[in-house]
Amino acid sequence: MNNLRAVSFTVLAALLLGGLLLGATGADPLTAYWSIVEGAFGPDGIPDTLAYAVPVVGMATALAIPLRAGLVNLGGEGQLVLGAISAIAVGLQVPGPLGIVAALAAGVLAGGAYAAAAALCETRLGVPLLVTTLLLSYPAMSLAAYLVRFPMRDPGSSLPQSGQLPPDVRLPVLAGSGVTVGLFLIAAAAVAFAVVDARTPAGFEARVTGWGPRFAEYAGIERPRLTLRLLFCSGGLAGLVGAVVVLGFPYRFIDGALITPQYTWIGLLAALLAFASPLGTVIAALFFAALTSGGFAMERATQVPRELTAVLQAVLILFLAATTGVLRKRRRTV
Repeated sequence: MNNLRAVSFTVLAALLLGGLLLGATGADPLTAYWSIVEGAFGPDGIPDTLAYAVPVVGMATALAIPLRAGLVNLGGEGQLVLGAISAIAVGLQVPGPLGIVAALAAGVLAGGAYAAAAALCETRLGVPLLVTTLLLSYPAMSLAAYLVRFPMRDPGSSLPQSGQLPPDVRLPVLAGSGVTVGLFLIAAAAVAFAVVDARTPAGFEARVTGWGPRFAEYAGIERPRLTLRLLFCSGGLAGLVGAVVVLGFPYRFIDGALITPQYTWIGLLAALLAFASPLGTVIAALFFAALTSGGFAMERATQVPRELTAVLQAVLILFLAATTGVLRKRRRTV
């Protein structure tokens, strides 16, 4: 209940501050906010919002999995990119529906194995998880950049991009939108996370560890094994997101295309805002996706730069951190 109260206060406070910023620029806050809603959920905006929400929800869920146990995976970008380039490498070699399945599996395994390597660095070598996950992203992104510039480069293009997947190794597109059936894969992953979290011993162990790592040790929960399992699942889902994205339009890996939209960092913000709650994470991710998508419409309607939506996202987290800190102090004094 306290978490819900904190989130509600945070959203209202951020919207109020955003309104003040809009007013300072000479724009009408109500017009600006309505243009965001209309741009995100209007007839022309829903396909774009859904297309952006799929990877954002996927990455938010991926990062919420270890966050549930108090573990922060900052290597989502590397796992996302590694999963995408692995899916392309397999998809270009294996034809037909089997190629789709193999490409998706390759993305999951590549992302999961890479995240597990970061977990082993902490559990076996004592290197903090924050450091290993973040720093291991750079070799993964550099490797992908090298591959699409040299061995996997499309010979008919001057851009750093791979060859295009053949038509039979592409995810089907849902009628009337640019969204692929990857939407259902990400939705299934989010549902699986919710079920495991609420109904299984593994989910209970993660929640207990998040409440108190020392108490979890006294309860007999093996933290190294839990860390390895959660990081593999987190990286595997991030790799799946990368595979889903590249198996959709434009059906190839383009260097930087998965980094520029900031799927990972917006997903992390969503997971933090929802305190890694499975349902809350999905709702927060959809909120951020709509905010980002609607920012283009706001820019057209009010001439206010869409970067204001990024300011709102940052303010949300700052207010949430402040509100959570106040609630914790009150609990300690009671």
